[in-house]
Amino acid sequence: MPKTPLHPAPPPMEANDVAIVGGGTVLWFVAFVALVPFQSTLSEHDHGTWPWICLSGGLLGLIGLWYCVSRRSAIRRDREAAARADGPTAENQPG
Repeated sequence: MPKTPLHPAPPPMEANDVAIVGGGTVLWFVAFVALVPFQSTLSEHDHGTWPWICLSGGLLGLIGLWYCVSRRSAIRRDREAAARADGPTAENQPG
């Protein structure tokens, strides 16, 4: 017997993705800048890749930031197009 959901799925939550991804990206770059002066010490203790991991995280964060901004713009354009397609209704027409 197939399982059916007991309740309908809730609508997706809106969040400020740009701020979240931007904050994380800044933290990765701050960690990179903080670790670079200690590169030789980190290398002596077999942790020489840590600064480069942080740099990679920051660069990937920039890609994520670009994606989030593009997504937000596309959602806004879609909502505006849907609002224009609906047009004025009979209730909104001057009488």
